[in-house]
Amino acid sequence: MYNNILIPIVGDVAERTDKALAVAHAIKAEGATVTLLHVTEQIPSFVETYIPQDIRDRGHQDAVDMLVAIEARTADPIKHAVIVGHGGQSIVRFAADHGMDCIVIGSHQPEFQDVLFGSTAAYVVRHASCAVHVLR
Repeated sequence: MYNNILIPIVGDVAERTDKALAVAHAIKAEGATVTLLHVTEQIPSFVETYIPQDIRDRGHQDAVDMLVAIEARTADPIKHAVIVGHGGQSIVRFAADHGMDCIVIGSHQPEFQDVLFGSTAAYVVRHASCAVHVLR
């Protein structure tokens, strides 16, 4: 059983999100903390200057609203965080910095692009210092 479980969320596809929440519920210890994490990709600085601040703020708020809506669907108390960075690296760093002992992450069927670039889930599996439960 795990005490601190992290669930990275890209977009709220209810079937996938609810499956991750069900797995977290099944493997968590009594009194455990479950945290939903959304990583917003860093916009290159040369592009960022052309995007108005209110649009960037709205994107952040949309991510927060998505996580709050997911939390409202569950009976368990859930924490949430929205950070900016590279997906895989940020998930691994967040897990280490916040003492997570398990990451429940979704994966998709491998495609050709994964051979060249790797997927976020594959990066997390290779680099996380805690247990990783991959959903298929």
